[in-house]
Amino acid sequence: MVGGSKAFGQSERMSQIPDYAPRSVSIENQFPEDLFDAMREFVRVHPQWDQYRLMQAALAGFLFQQGCQDRAVARHYLDGLFQKEGSPKGRPR
Repeated sequence: MVGGSKAFGQSERMSQIPDYAPRSVSIENQFPEDLFDAMREFVRVHPQWDQYRLMQAALAGFLFQQGCQDRAVARHYLDGLFQKEGSPKGRPR
């Protein structure tokens, strides 16, 4: 555990959605430059989004659409869909 965050891959699941912000983990990943360029352009055109919110929404959307039943994943998926334009950006804590 680094900085109190759970390491990726631990099998502990949340049994319910907490009333507080979940802990964050940092993930480093390499992906094609054209996807990075598309993300950068999307964030430039949509200032209410940032790279963190976009990646969280993409991951939650993928997991939800693949049948993940975890309520926390569903909450992140729905939050990504319905966050209002004037809402603060979803930066990690």
